Amino acid sequence: MTLKLVSCADAMETHGTQAGRYMAALAREGTPAFIANALSQPMLLRHAGRCLPVTVDDGGYGRSYVASPHSAYALYAREEIEIIGMRQGRRAAGALLSMLDHMLRGIAFNRAVHLDNWLLSTNLHDDWDGTDLPAIRGLLASRFPDHFLILRSLDSWSCPAVLDAARSDGWILLPARQVWVVDDLSRDWLPRHNHANDRRALARSGLTVEDLRQVEAADAVRIAQLYHQLYVGRYSTLNPVFTDRFVMLTAQIGLCQYRVARDGSGRIMAAVGMTERNGIMTPPVVGYDTERPQGEALYRIASYMFSDWALERGLALHGSAGAATFKRNRGARGVIEYMAVHAAHLSPTRRSVVLLLAGALERAMVPMMRRHGW
Repeated sequence: MTLKLVSCADAMETHGTQAGRYMAALAREGTPAFIANALSQPMLLRHAGRCLPVTVDDGGYGRSYVASPHSAYALYAREEIEIIGMRQGRRAAGALLSMLDHMLRGIAFNRAVHLDNWLLSTNLHDDWDGTDLPAIRGLLASRFPDHFLILRSLDSWSCPAVLDAARSDGWILLPARQVWVVDDLSRDWLPRHNHANDRRALARSGLTVEDLRQVEAADAVRIAQLYHQLYVGRYSTLNPVFTDRFVMLTAQIGLCQYRVARDGSGRIMAAVGMTERNGIMTPPVVGYDTERPQGEALYRIASYMFSDWALERGLALHGSAGAATFKRNRGARGVIEYMAVHAAHLSPTRRSVVLLLAGALERAMVPMMRRHGW
């Protein structure tokens, strides 16, 4: 089948795939209706029976890292200094990040086309092995000759073939973050005392766990609110700001399965949304009522809900980044994740800045991520 890039909502939806329905909704209503801090143009790439979501961005700053590489490497890194409470070398790190900010703006790093981008914190690439990546790259580079081409969420654990394909095709590999993964939950997670303690915390809470077969409008509003309290209010405004319409859409098309914990009045106090690809689950939506006392253990309960969901189905767990000690104590191990960038079609200056950044991150940041669990 010939490679085809589709931008018309009707054409995307007609194909009937989950990716097509997802991108068609974004095209019709606008990406911000679902991810409030993303302005991407949604498209769909079709080839050999496979459909991959594509997002196109023409610049702009301060948006979520799921569509803004500048946010991922300049702005989010600056916030991480605050999150981890960095003291030693803080001033020097701030100066380096200011310089990086200037350099990435100078090369228009946010003029970017993301391939297989679901606008989630983690894109699981299913069973795609990347063998057609050179052809796809050629099409995208010809269609968008002034844009960087980007593949997020590449690692040697969840998608080794795609990572190897990107490396072989000359993509520049930028270390992005350390993610926490579990190969076998029944072996590595279930026997841990921490997991048992999480289960007991849920039992003591009096909350009732419910798998939502369909998400009602009021529940969607509450789930989005709880996610926002945690990942946007407590952590970063650069995390994707999922709206209630995102919750409704992803439930309707089966992109996310939602599990909630309700109190005696039926009010949702913790919620998780799970997506599964090729035997791996990741929870892009996690939230709880952060205004409740820490002693109610709502974060632990939310973690228990998604890990137990994966355990019930025999899935491996991609726990995303953050909360390193919490996840290690429950049996997860760290894997370095990369963002692949293709820039061979761009000017030497724009390409050289990305190469310089890749080398610096590999030499300096990867050892620190492994040492400190970032």
